[in-house]
Parts: sequence; structure tokens; C-alpha cells
Amino acid sequence: MSDVKQFQKVLEALQKSPAYQKGNRDVFGLDQVTYQPNSPLNGKRLAVLGSSITYGFAAHGVAFSDYLQVHDGMFCTKSAISGTTLAGDDQEGYLYRLKHDFTAANYDAVMCQLSTNDDRQGKPVGKITPNDQRDDFDTETTIGAIEEVCAYVAQHWHCPLIFFTCPQLQPAANYEQLIDQLQQLHAKWGVKIIDLYHDQGANASLKARPNAMFDAIHPTQEGYLKVWLPVIEQQLMNILGYRHK
Repeated sequence: MSDVKQFQKVLEALQKSPAYQKGNRDVFGLDQVTYQPNSPLNGKRLAVLGSSITYGFAAHGVAFSDYLQVHDGMFCTKSAISGTTLAGDDQEGYLYRLKHDFTAANYDAVMCQLSTNDDRQGKPVGKITPNDQRDDFDTETTIGAIEEVCAYVAQHWHCPLIFFTCPQLQPAANYEQLIDQLQQLHAKWGVKIIDLYHDQGANASLKARPNAMFDAIHPTQEGYLKVWLPVIEQQLMNILGYRHK
């Protein structure tokens, strides 16, 4: 199937989906969100890197970082292109955009989506390098690309790097294994993890909201606003050392 036909098929699925229509009602829109000036996250700079889930593919391009801007007053720079991967040197891929799309001198944190696309596109997982290795990673593998992200953020911004995992309505064994590898990288790089995939509360909330997900992996605006946002807000405050005022 050509890319054009595949895209048309996806558009038809969106237009026919009750979850897409109901989960993106006006009540969940950005203009319905109340700004919280006393949020501890107010004024903080956040770089957000990812693919379709970070972009808001099934939510009219609105995702959690957009709600963080409106609700908490964060300055979020979002670089997200659907279908892209961590591994590889494609000019739309994670690594290229990490090095070209984030131009601020300082960020309070960098968030990166643990890709759901690498496995689907047959990218090799790779292996974690020795603890004393700080460069020359095999970025054609997912783990090598993650280590490159770790090294680049440490070198350029000296701020917390946070990988976030994505909840899925259907278990994904390969994704779970990748999460296990990511957790092992904490000891080497100090990478932080917001693990929505294993978050029981978030998953229960998604299941209780039939319109919060368009499909097995893509949230609607309802999913981002009602499920993702509270978890990520609290986790960001914990990581950055803030408390509710």
C-alpha cells in the first residue's frame, strides 16, 4: 500500500471513529483549560521530543505538553513527527531533531518519548555500553540512540532527562523489554522515567474512559487532559524538586 493510500485510510478511520469525535469535543480543548499561576512549573522551560503520541496524532495536534503550557504556564518546545524512530540518522528522526530543533541555551528538563515505532519498523534493540563509555554509540540501534540522547542532553543542557513510556490498551512484550532496558540506563546516566505504561492508576482511568484513546496507543484530547496531564504534572514536580504552593 502506498503512503498516500495509507494516509487516506488513516484519515477515514479518524473521521469514522466515535472515540475520536467524542474524545476531542470542545470541552477538552485548550481554551477550556484554566491557567494556574501558582503552579510550581510556571515559567519552566521544557523540551519535548517524540513521534505521533508526543504530537497528538489523534487529538488534532494537541498533546500533554500543550496542556502543560496552558494549565501550568510552562514554556514547552515540542518536536514531534509521526512515524519516526529513535534509531537511525533520518532527518525527521529523533536524533536529528534533538540536535536541530531545540535552540534555547537552557532547559529545566528534556522529555523524550520511548518510541513505539522502533520495534514496528524493525530497528535492532542493541545493547547498553560499558559504564565508562560516553560517546561513539551505535545509533542505528534503539539503545544506542537512547544513550546518544543521554550524552547530548548531559553535554549541552546539564538538566534532567526524562523518558516517558506510553500506555497501551494491548500488552506489548517488546515494548516492556525496552522499558526494562531503559530502567537499567538509570544507573549509568541518571535518566528519569515517567512510566505511564506501568502506571496502574493511569491505565485504570483510560479503561474507564472509552473515548480517551483513539486506538491501542494514541490518546484523544480527553486522554491527554484527564489521564496524562495529572500524572506528568506530579512527576515533573517530583523530579524538579517542587511542591504544590
